Amino acid sequence: MVILDGKKISNQIKDEIAAEVKEMKSNGEKVPHLAAVLVGEDGASLTYVGSKVRACERIGFESTLVKLPDTTTEDELLAKIADLNADDDIDGFIVQLPLPKHIDEQKVLLAVDPDKDVDGFHPANFGKMALEMQTFIPATPFGIMELLKRYEVETSGKHAVVIGRSHIVGRPISILLSTKDKVGNATVTLTHSRTKDLEAFTKDADIIISALGVPNFLKADMVKDGVVVVDVGITRVPDETAKRGYRIVGDVDFENVSKKASYITPVPGGVGPMTIAMLLKNTLLARQRGMAKKA
Repeated sequence: MVILDGKKISNQIKDEIAAEVKEMKSNGEKVPHLAAVLVGEDGASLTYVGSKVRACERIGFESTLVKLPDTTTEDELLAKIADLNADDDIDGFIVQLPLPKHIDEQKVLLAVDPDKDVDGFHPANFGKMALEMQTFIPATPFGIMELLKRYEVETSGKHAVVIGRSHIVGRPISILLSTKDKVGNATVTLTHSRTKDLEAFTKDADIIISALGVPNFLKADMVKDGVVVVDVGITRVPDETAKRGYRIVGDVDFENVSKKASYITPVPGGVGPMTIAMLLKNTLLARQRGMAKKA
């Protein structure tokens, strides 16, 4: 069994990007600039955005954090997005989800300039991804594909089962795994809460991507020997013995499933670090696009 070490691979990617940024600086060129918009005080979002800012500092990117109170109106947020769209110094930006309930997330995501949409959530970018055109790929699915690629996990002709159909992970990874690419050419089954006898699909799967958000959902008796398991789930479970009062748990019963798997991601330390690394990679791409536009 091989651990798909997202922390290790993400550090490799950050080192590669840092080398590119160092060259840009030595040539007197503009370095990439990533902005993040955070509305409210959601604990998980604050932690995640903080990680992004620290990652930018480490590799030499410029970063801007726009913090807005949870009383911010939809119109005020849309005005801030318009400012970021018009700011030539900002190469790419993200609006951290979830947003307060009084704000329409879809309207906000549509307002982001597709050329600065480094989260890859805009319909224009999602459509290009589905058509196998160059675009921004949502960071978590992008990270999963890069992890499989760098560990040389065979996907061609394999049966991949995706658990969860969110627009952020489930749907995009189901599309990417079926593309005509080195990491692709899989036969993909997308399962969800309405799937009947889900276990029949997971038992047949060569590759399982679980993005359900239910702690320890995938058990050892639901998978076959040699399966490749990618656990996207991340849930805080109360634990009085832990320093923070909780522990992070994935969708997969790691202790038992790992005994049958050929490759498996840990939680934490698997997909999570890859998400931030690929967001940085998308920002680098956004900077390149911006420079090409000006040329």
